[in-house]
Amino acid sequence: MPATPTMPPAEATALLVTATAAGDLAEVQRALEQGADANARDADARPVLVTATRAARADLARALLEAGADPNAKDAIEDSAFLYAGAEGLNDILRLTLEHGADVASTNRYGGTALIPASEHAHVETVRILLDAGVPVNHVNRLDWTALHEAIVLGSGGPAHVETVRLLLAGGADPGLPDGDGVLPRRLAEQRGFTAIVAEIDAAG
Repeated sequence: MPATPTMPPAEATALLVTATAAGDLAEVQRALEQGADANARDADARPVLVTATRAARADLARALLEAGADPNAKDAIEDSAFLYAGAEGLNDILRLTLEHGADVASTNRYGGTALIPASEHAHVETVRILLDAGVPVNHVNRLDWTALHEAIVLGSGGPAHVETVRLLLAGGADPGLPDGDGVLPRRLAEQRGFTAIVAEIDAAG
């Protein structure tokens, strides 16, 4: 049986903001039980869900999402819980945001989807999750790069980046899309000596 609220909603919401910042799950849950707004923002206009996500606290994120927090609400630098979790490889939180209606086509301040920074950082499992969720694989950001371009241009060419490229190609990434300078992904990889990535692109046809 739900607890009877003993504090005004505004007080509960203020408690939620401070408890989330402190990483205090018990107090977050108490604030929510008391009617706090799960979409509350702190003094910097950051949604509490983004605060929890930036702290990599899946337990807090779950509590907030189950209470109705919006996984697509953005902070001042255009990060949402979904976008930040994808970029940083926070897979538990990423899955939670997807379960609660994350917009897979949403974009960050660079005009990129979550898949683009995930590919740059070679978060292999994150890339799998995002591809399976239907994030547009050939989306072009404001730098004129797709996820495939970023995996090459900003990657190390190591095993994780090779696997990322393989997953992107298998997921429909188009190696015929040039960057803003007209250079194709294969040539970008060749210029950097990433022979394993060149081989993956050749194998994809």
